[in-house]
Amino acid sequence: MSGLPVYRWRLAPDGLATRRQLRARGLRPGSQDPVAVLERPRRRGRPPLVAYLYDLDRAAPVRPMTPARWRAIRAALTARRTCPGCRAVREYCIPVSLGLCVPCAFPAGRSAEEQRV
Repeated sequence: MSGLPVYRWRLAPDGLATRRQLRARGLRPGSQDPVAVLERPRRRGRPPLVAYLYDLDRAAPVRPMTPARWRAIRAALTARRTCPGCRAVREYCIPVSLGLCVPCAFPAGRSAEEQRV
C-alpha cells in the first residue's frame, strides 16, 4: 500500500497514532503525511479495515474554535433546517430526498402513500 510499512492491529510501535487517537489527545496530523498503515483483519474473507498512522512527535495541537467559526457552523446548520419552499426554519434537517419540509412536501396532511395513488 503506497510503500508505507504495514502493521497488524494492536502491533503498531509506540509514537504512532491514528487520527482518532490524535484527536483524543487534542492533536491533529498537521501537514505531515501518514508514516504507516494499520490493518485490522475481518472475518469471512472480507478485506481488512485500514487506518493511517501519524507520528506523534510531528503532530500539531488542534486549532481552537473561534467566534467566527462558531458563527459559520451555526449558519450552516440553520441553512440545513430552512425549507426552500416556505422559508420556515424547522426543528429538523430538511430531508434531501424531499427537498422541502414535510408540510410543504405533503400539503393538506396527505401522506406519501396517498400522494402516490
